[in-house]
Amino acid sequence: MKKFNIRKVLDGLTASSSSSSAAPQPGGRENDVIHETLQSEHFQLCKTVRHGFPHQPSSMTFDPVQKILAVGTQSGALRLFGRAGVECYCQHESRAAVIQLQFLINEGALVSALADDSVHLWNLRQKLPAILHSLKFNRERITFCHLPFQSKWLYIGTERGNIHIVNVESFTLSGYVIMWNKAIELSTKTHPGPVVHISDNPMDEGKLLIGFECGIVVLWDLKSKKADYRYSYDEAIHSVAWHHEGKQFVCSHSDGTLTTWNIRNPAKPAHIITPHGKQPKDGKKPEPCKPILKVEYKTTRAGDPFMVLSGGLSYDTVGRRACLTVMHGKSTAVLEMDYPIVDFLTLCETPYPNDFQEPYAVVVLLEKDLVVIDLGQIGYPIFENPYPLNIHESPVTCCEYFADCPTDLIPALYSVGSRQKRQGFSKKEWPISGGNWGQGVQSYPEIIITGHADGSLKFWDASALMLQVLYKLKTAKVFERARGKEEKPATDIVDEDPFAIQTLCWCPESRMLCVAGVSAHVIVYRFSKQEVTTEVVQLLEVRMQCELSEVESPDPGGEQTPTLPASGALSSPQDGEPPTPTAAGCTSFDGPKDNIPCLQVRSSPLKQSAGYQVELIVQLVWVSGDPPQQISTLALNSSYGLVVFGNSNGVAVVDYLQKTLLLNMGMLELYSPADPCQRQPRSPRKARHPSGDIPTVTSCMSSLSSLYTESVKKLRSSHLTLCDSNDGAATSEDRCKSPTSGSTSPCNSDDEPKQQNFIDKVKSKSRRFSKTVANDFAKMSRKISSPTEQKLDFDAKDHPFSRSRSSSVTSIDRESREAISSLLFGESFPRKTDTAAGPCLLVGTTQGSVLLVALSLPPGGADQRLQQHIGISSCGTMTQLKGGVLTIALLDATGVLLPPAYEPWYDPNASDEEKEKTRRRRPPSPPSCQDGQESQYVVVCSEKQARVLAMPTQTEIHKHNITESSFVLRADVLQIAGTNCIACFCANGHIMTLSLPSLRPLLDVNYLPLTDMRIARTFCFSNLGQALYLTSPTEIQRITYCQETCDNLQEMLGELFTPVETPEAPNRGFFKGLFGGGAQSLDREDLFGETTAGKASRSLAQHIPGPGGMEGMKGAASGVVGELARARIALDERGQKLGELEERTAAMMASADSFSKHAHDMMLKYKDKKWYQL
Repeated sequence: MKKFNIRKVLDGLTASSSSSSAAPQPGGRENDVIHETLQSEHFQLCKTVRHGFPHQPSSMTFDPVQKILAVGTQSGALRLFGRAGVECYCQHESRAAVIQLQFLINEGALVSALADDSVHLWNLRQKLPAILHSLKFNRERITFCHLPFQSKWLYIGTERGNIHIVNVESFTLSGYVIMWNKAIELSTKTHPGPVVHISDNPMDEGKLLIGFECGIVVLWDLKSKKADYRYSYDEAIHSVAWHHEGKQFVCSHSDGTLTTWNIRNPAKPAHIITPHGKQPKDGKKPEPCKPILKVEYKTTRAGDPFMVLSGGLSYDTVGRRACLTVMHGKSTAVLEMDYPIVDFLTLCETPYPNDFQEPYAVVVLLEKDLVVIDLGQIGYPIFENPYPLNIHESPVTCCEYFADCPTDLIPALYSVGSRQKRQGFSKKEWPISGGNWGQGVQSYPEIIITGHADGSLKFWDASALMLQVLYKLKTAKVFERARGKEEKPATDIVDEDPFAIQTLCWCPESRMLCVAGVSAHVIVYRFSKQEVTTEVVQLLEVRMQCELSEVESPDPGGEQTPTLPASGALSSPQDGEPPTPTAAGCTSFDGPKDNIPCLQVRSSPLKQSAGYQVELIVQLVWVSGDPPQQISTLALNSSYGLVVFGNSNGVAVVDYLQKTLLLNMGMLELYSPADPCQRQPRSPRKARHPSGDIPTVTSCMSSLSSLYTESVKKLRSSHLTLCDSNDGAATSEDRCKSPTSGSTSPCNSDDEPKQQNFIDKVKSKSRRFSKTVANDFAKMSRKISSPTEQKLDFDAKDHPFSRSRSSSVTSIDRESREAISSLLFGESFPRKTDTAAGPCLLVGTTQGSVLLVALSLPPGGADQRLQQHIGISSCGTMTQLKGGVLTIALLDATGVLLPPAYEPWYDPNASDEEKEKTRRRRPPSPPSCQDGQESQYVVVCSEKQARVLAMPTQTEIHKHNITESSFVLRADVLQIAGTNCIACFCANGHIMTLSLPSLRPLLDVNYLPLTDMRIARTFCFSNLGQALYLTSPTEIQRITYCQETCDNLQEMLGELFTPVETPEAPNRGFFKGLFGGGAQSLDREDLFGETTAGKASRSLAQHIPGPGGMEGMKGAASGVVGELARARIALDERGQKLGELEERTAAMMASADSFSKHAHDMMLKYKDKKWYQL
């Protein structure tokens, strides 16, 4: 015993040491027999796949043969979509906005033009696309690009009005340049503005249509290098579209008009229409409308052409949502969109511009959504989107990742979620259907749960690098909603999202779910496959506040223990005496709010569909005018039937089977090693009906607005800010007396006035803190940017607190600054004298303390559990670490992770016979402790360090200081490669793993600096080396730190490019072929090549070879697999070219035979006729 005390002193003196320590300890020799198999070779960090909607999209294009969609963003990202499950993410290094994208149709390549005046060629024939070539313009700014079908010459329009031509094979500039001053009339005195459109005549490749912003359109003859026609209009041009016959084109203008021009009549437009303009009766010009940003003109063989346009609405439609207009014949359909339109494309059956287009769908890229409209059905229904693009349907507030789930879980969630699907979608298949799925080797189920600001939760199937929504749960439907907008104050922030999810706990084996919201409420859910109607929702209201009854009564010997009753739950009036204002703090009409929850539970019957159904609602109530502190962490154990949650006021344990509050203990009581008392259970409070003396939900939420900040949602960094505040967290106030207690006063002090003055002083500090909590994120930002200041702050609190309670100031200081940060149910040794492991609760705090609470479960089966109460007693502090505790785990004597006990799932609405089949079972208890042998280890990881302790002696075995200049945001004990490790994510961007139990560093990679609180709030690890975070408000980035997954990533990813035969060119017909009325081809090589056009100026643009060429592929691929892949690609390309050559030869022979036959027929027809008979 003496030796143990010396060790504690040494721990306190060396707590600030920066080096790892593993001094020999009693029981430490047991670690010698634990064989650790994890090595650094088992770890490698890499990104796997990105899900969700592209953040801030800016452009879009489509390959009609490969059926691949590409989307560019304002941050330089590329997202490519094929069939469901085939997605790809790429990023330009410059991160400049993507202004335009062009596919090399059916060639597996993509051209991207960026806002930094660079053009890039991407190779899509590999699973991870790479840049083949880049061209950076130095003197001119790029405004528009055009790549004709089956051409290798790219037209680039610039801000100066010039057009340059690039060979996409070599990415070199041609000497052929179209200068703006040659394109416009010499009589024009002003500059025409930037080039806004370039396209070649569908029937004559030698004619190029150039649109300038000022309203001038020029038809340029490439061979003669002069303008054939010039078309002028008073309004600025936004887009141009050809009729497939090449005789007409349509322009959209800034005044909401569409002008149709005949190419041979440049004097005036053939037609001028204003689709959304009001036509005056006197025949005057229609009123101007908003600009038509884009128009597309598509023809059909059997009917009227389609004209699709965006914008052009009347100016008097203020507040109207963005619309897409579809004009077909005499009908005009205006389709409202949920978000502004970024771009749209009309999908057609043929890639050839000189054939009937036969449009069948319109892809609409919105700011926050992607919509595909079916043009072939009446009413223009939309296609059901197979991509997970609605992650951001409501902002994501928390995220959890579960790998290697039970195999029956995903089918169960899918079966109940399939009933929630919307109706009215198009019955046709999704038109973006290119690519092939990867050959995944991962077979274990993976589930992601996202919590949202509107109180909803979404369950996603994340298996095999895919993402598909399974089930959506709306937690807000159990609460009453505000009746109207007039009830909401304009300055109320929280009232916008009063149901937002703050944290959650899920047991996949028992399917129990526990959710905590920002309005200080906890909801416990059970999973059922049957629909049920709940008449009265079970409600338990808890009054959590600090306790100051002993602060004026020093305890110099430390032997006396507090005798006060714990703060309890509010019960219904019939369960006990109604609390009086002096006893329970109830208020008058004009006084501060008290004993009132922030949200009002529904009083009407609740119809609950199959899926997750409410078992119990727990709400924290206002205390003497102060709102309840938000819940920082929670845990659930289905085997015990308990839920525990904590905040800056303390910890509460709820029995959700008996619907009672078992424990409501303040931070001060947790540090007492004595049993505060056996808690008497309370009955749940029934759902209350609105009354006149209860404030509305809106008024309750208004005082909570200052607490709804990013950092309050996630208290993992709270030690940085709370230690700086002298006021601290909300301190103690008078407790609500227990309904079963006979005392009407919370204190038994002889000096009543003195103590009351002290309580009032602490109340004022609590109120001031509630106003300053909203600034903690700003303080944390300063801490991150100032390591010196941060280090000083940590040094001030590195030493363990004195366990003596002789100083009331120290107790109040601890109470005001500390919060619960981590909770774990498990089978362990709560006391050093225990010889057998038993149920207990491990509690971690933001000050680095780990405390033990013993649980006494009733013996017998389920019937005894429902009739007898659970005993709870505090066992004091186990250890003290630097920084707030983030995670706690238990290992057995062999170093294997001990999972929490759980009950197998059973349907609560099933028959008694079915329930009996799946009656709960307990896993076997850990072996009892024998002399000289430690049978368990406790792993604790904080924001600064990790420790391993042997149980039951609570002796430190290993310690490792993770970081000094930063702090850990997320830490978890996980399973990987058949064993366990600790995974950590630090605020400085480092991802680290430590072995167990020796805490050897295995991985340390500087991956992702903390740029905003979104990453800190959503970053989470999972088993088998997986992790994810929200990289933008709309996208989830998945990563792996497992070497095996990185090695198999190429096989798991899908293929974008698949060999597809190019459709046949349209038949020109006999007379068009005979008299030259068909499409005219152009030898661009002869016209733009270096021989004819010469070399371009070297100073105009700089060529940058990319890493994605054949050389880069040779370097990236190695071994037989890489050689076979390259050979297969080369053979595919060679076979494709030979096939095209053979087809062309056959077509020429058929055409020659046809011509010979018709010529012979004509010769026979006119052979014997005289000249006057012709």
